Amino acid sequence: MPLTAIAKTGRKAEGHRPFPRAIVGADGWQRAVRELVEATATLLGLWGDKDAVHLALLEELSGAIAVFTLPCPDGKFPSVGAHHPAAIRLERTIADLYGLKPTSASDTRHWLDLGFWGVTRPLGKRRKRAIEAYPYAFLPVEGEDLHQIPVGPVHAGIIEPGHFRFTANGETVVRLEQRLGYVHKGTESLMTGATLDKGAKLAGRASGDSTVAYALAFAQAIESALQIDVPARAVWLRALMAELERLANHFGDIGAICNDASFSLAFAECGILRERTLRAAQACFGHRLMMDRIVPGGVTDDLSEAGIEALRALLETVRSSFPGVVDIYDNTASLQDRTVTTGYLSPTLARSFGAGGYVGRASGRAFDARKAVAYAPYDELEFEAPVRDDGDVNARVWIRIREVEQSLKLIEQIIERLPEGKLHTERAKSGGVREGLALVEAFRGDVLIYVRIGEDGLIERCHMRDASWFQWPLLEVAIEGNIVADFPLCNKSFNCSYSGHDL
Repeated sequence: MPLTAIAKTGRKAEGHRPFPRAIVGADGWQRAVRELVEATATLLGLWGDKDAVHLALLEELSGAIAVFTLPCPDGKFPSVGAHHPAAIRLERTIADLYGLKPTSASDTRHWLDLGFWGVTRPLGKRRKRAIEAYPYAFLPVEGEDLHQIPVGPVHAGIIEPGHFRFTANGETVVRLEQRLGYVHKGTESLMTGATLDKGAKLAGRASGDSTVAYALAFAQAIESALQIDVPARAVWLRALMAELERLANHFGDIGAICNDASFSLAFAECGILRERTLRAAQACFGHRLMMDRIVPGGVTDDLSEAGIEALRALLETVRSSFPGVVDIYDNTASLQDRTVTTGYLSPTLARSFGAGGYVGRASGRAFDARKAVAYAPYDELEFEAPVRDDGDVNARVWIRIREVEQSLKLIEQIIERLPEGKLHTERAKSGGVREGLALVEAFRGDVLIYVRIGEDGLIERCHMRDASWFQWPLLEVAIEGNIVADFPLCNKSFNCSYSGHDL
């Protein structure tokens, strides 16, 4: 059944919204879940409210998005994860943050709550008692000659905290189980009651490597809710920032994957290209990461002639040196030996979990929000979303390589076709409860942001979903059957966000 048809079976929510949203009962909720089970729809998001849960679904063929809201007067809701595993961690998060319990859930353990919440001063003996009273049971593994290797949450490298529990038979990984939540910042709570300007700043700090993508998604959600028309020049400058962010991150990832295979030459070359990209961003927009440059209604900084020259120099540098790096990668047998067939993710699982970005496209899921949603100005630009189906570390590297090539083409088109005009549109007062939703393609996949603005113009609810929510569980699957020493390669080829996940 089409999502719009299911939505019509529910009650229309009050207030303005530019997307289908229906308040449904248990029957309508189960019909929506059935679309996930039958793979006619993809899970976009599942989040809580003080007395309700919301389920966002996508019809990939049509690009239609619908949101279903189930009131929870008794604090419970039928589990989605019991039928669709991609929702399990989202349900555990809803239970931690809003106290709403999924009935018949297959996993009721806490997710973000690590045992310290409610303890005012978790120090010394009180801290010990808190931990003892709040044990976390990892999934049991039975069999002969098995041993466990706990890694983290504090790591040797300069990365964020997360715990990885390996069960291995010799050097072969039998199971990996993650425990995250160590960088939970209470962002969604901070959003409640915030002004739109403060909300924009918080969104841009959800995951530092995707600050442009999050700021863009937040701005689009606000603009959708308030029916704001953004000036054309601002729209194109936003796309320019997004492609610069994509370039910088792909260079960093390609180099880091090679470095984890002890191939430091490619790591150094990619590091130089990443630095040149960040310097070009600085020259164009006054900030290496372009933080706080996208705001609801437009952008804060214009592109000068000096910025255009910096971009042209960047394009020339990358096009002259990056092919050599690719040749080195492709023709180094020892490197290929580490990446080919390592960390395999099947197309079936990628599709089931709605894996986005290079993780999904390397495993045959041809989804790119820039094309599926076709938000401006990508609906006017020529580019491809590369897809492979071999699903290993090597495939994820090649997707990044091809996306670098596409980003160069996009930047060139934007420079040539950048329209003149204003940078910003003044925001009107909300005039009642308003809702907005946006789906934006970040470098690691699609970012979903839902926002509800109250009559006072302040944020009542904002939910942000990183692509990592659906990629972290797949990393657990991809490492199975590989040796422990290949985990850094698999992990970096996914490069999931801790911060974007632990909101």
